Amino acid sequence: MPEVKIIEQKTLSENHSKLELFRIEKTEKGKTVTQEREIFFRPAATTILLYDPDRRTVLLTRQFRLPVYLGKDEAILEACAGLIDEGEFPEHAVVREVEEETGYRISEIEKVAEAYTSPAAFSEYVHFYFGKYSPDMKVNSGGGLEDEGEQIELVELSAQEAREKLLSGKIKDVKTIVLLQHAIIKNLI
Repeated sequence: MPEVKIIEQKTLSENHSKLELFRIEKTEKGKTVTQEREIFFRPAATTILLYDPDRRTVLLTRQFRLPVYLGKDEAILEACAGLIDEGEFPEHAVVREVEEETGYRISEIEKVAEAYTSPAAFSEYVHFYFGKYSPDMKVNSGGGLEDEGEQIELVELSAQEAREKLLSGKIKDVKTIVLLQHAIIKNLI
């Protein structure tokens, strides 16, 4: 590991999350270089692939995402996801997010992995889960929280449709790709 010295740290923005500029000196193998990096600090998050083993379906979400829109892409299909509130356990956050976004009250979840989403520029650390759902678990209409500006559409796909969308490149959200690939490996879909 290199030896790192922070020379300067400056906050560029604190609107939605914190964006900071770091100037560092990094010494490795006797060579010292100065670098500047912008780091976007985001809270930890959870994501879950909801699947119905009896009907062989998965439940994804679709909602407006500004970076996707600015990239001239269509809205993307995503696994249900959300931020972990301060002091909240990841498994509680994921169950809460499922009910807020989808309207399903789930109880069976399985941890799949945890990982940084883009470690070169983001602090975000995501906890990945699988969760079983079925039509009788629907307790409200879901759709997200109005005060957060969420208007979430639910998209239920057969296992075959999900596989086809994944293999054809129509699933463009990395957390959803990881979860679908893992579900295929585990023979869940």
